[in-house]
Amino acid sequence: MENKKIVIASDHGGFELKEDVKKFLASENYKIEDVGTFDNQSCDYPVFAQKAVEKILSGEFEKGILICGTGQGMAMCANKHKGIRAAVCSDTFSARASREHNNSNILCLGGRITGKSLALDIVKVWLNAEFEGGRHQKRISMFDN
Repeated sequence: MENKKIVIASDHGGFELKEDVKKFLASENYKIEDVGTFDNQSCDYPVFAQKAVEKILSGEFEKGILICGTGQGMAMCANKHKGIRAAVCSDTFSARASREHNNSNILCLGGRITGKSLALDIVKVWLNAEFEGGRHQKRISMFDN
């Protein structure tokens, strides 16, 4: 975990889990930039996905975490951008594989479907996994064609 900076965002469906994830990240000495939402009032997830994506595409951050009700909406919004590889993960195996094989740079979680303990385990695994490169790089290079 050489780069200890991360951007994080949620909509209302992911707000509570986002707060739990931020506490965990702070305990691991991450510099966290929360780009919203800042309460559990109904809001539009694409607005917050876009804010986080812009931080990654600008180079300010290498990785981000997006949380909505299921993680799917955030991932769909994020993945429309060239250079973004957002993975919805609801188990640790997928989290590890998304980093090792797909070099995911955004982890998407479902605040309404993934419990706090499991979500924190997923975050830990995702942050500690390293991209393997090799044959996987060839495949990732095909994403942006």
